[in-house]
Amino acid sequence: MTLLLYGAYGYTGELIAREAVDRDMDVIVAGRNGTKTRGVGIQLGTESRVFPAEDAADNLDGVDAALNCAGPFVETYEPFVEACLESGTHYLDITGEFPVFDALAERDREAEKAGVCLLPGAGFDVVPTDCLAGHLHDRLQGATHLRLGFEAPTSVSGGTVASAIEHASAGGKVRRDGVIEEVPLGGKSRTIDFGNGPKNAVRIPWGDVSTAYYTTGIENVEVYTAMPELAARAVELSGPVSTLLSVEPAKRGLQALGRQLATGPSEEERERGRTYVWGEATDGERTVTSRLVTPETYALTVDTATTAAGRLESDDANLTGYHTPATAFDPEFVLELDDVEGFFDDVEEG
Repeated sequence: MTLLLYGAYGYTGELIAREAVDRDMDVIVAGRNGTKTRGVGIQLGTESRVFPAEDAADNLDGVDAALNCAGPFVETYEPFVEACLESGTHYLDITGEFPVFDALAERDREAEKAGVCLLPGAGFDVVPTDCLAGHLHDRLQGATHLRLGFEAPTSVSGGTVASAIEHASAGGKVRRDGVIEEVPLGGKSRTIDFGNGPKNAVRIPWGDVSTAYYTTGIENVEVYTAMPELAARAVELSGPVSTLLSVEPAKRGLQALGRQLATGPSEEERERGRTYVWGEATDGERTVTSRLVTPETYALTVDTATTAAGRLESDDANLTGYHTPATAFDPEFVLELDDVEGFFDDVEEG
């Protein structure tokens, strides 16, 4: 299989490109910046293709799957998906952005007819939480409410910052009765033991609010992350400020600054970091809780994205339509990854 990796000179994209080459995959590195793209290609000994995302249709010849690592993904996914549907090329990305998940879900039948798999969220957003959601649903198939969360102490890359800024003005998100609703950002907190002791946690607009519904059919979904109470209060009070990010020049300026200042975790941080993932499902009478322990978030993303692309080459080559990671493969997919521990299951009655 030939894999075109777009955004190959970004922090995460380059890590994935190196891993894919190490796994002896046939990789084409691609991106908008010619100097940076060709530099990665020379270092890795791969073909390079230089083009803006909107020209994807002219650059997928000989490609079996396209892995998009260039965020904000709301700006890059559409021309790639159009090109992939036209050329019969599988599409993957590492997004956590609601508009991308929802838009691709609507193209499920179109992708089936084209013989194409659409698999967004093939990174830390949302592989571990999505697989945990599927596992919880298997444990309690009549569940009506699903809550997921994670504790992930790590640095972030410039691309992550840019994507976060892109959607900061949209506020918080939950799914209620099958519909995604806007709620105050950081407006609900609780104490959660993610597997590393009880921590204060706040509700966040994570991609599982979209994807977990397609994975499980559960109509009420919330996602939390560990956050100290003082920081949580600051997030809650930031609503008026975040509306400034709907002003395009302000948003673009902050994104450019974020790309310059956020360098991502060091190699040592990626190797030593651990992430704790938690979830609970309830039907109103019975509650089941499960946990995972995974590598650091970027290290996990490198493994998840590369492994998912490789799976499309092998036994899942005939996979078509829109998928979440857990529906593309199964909830056990996360357990196939390096250094993932779980599922750790608890049962609470009442």
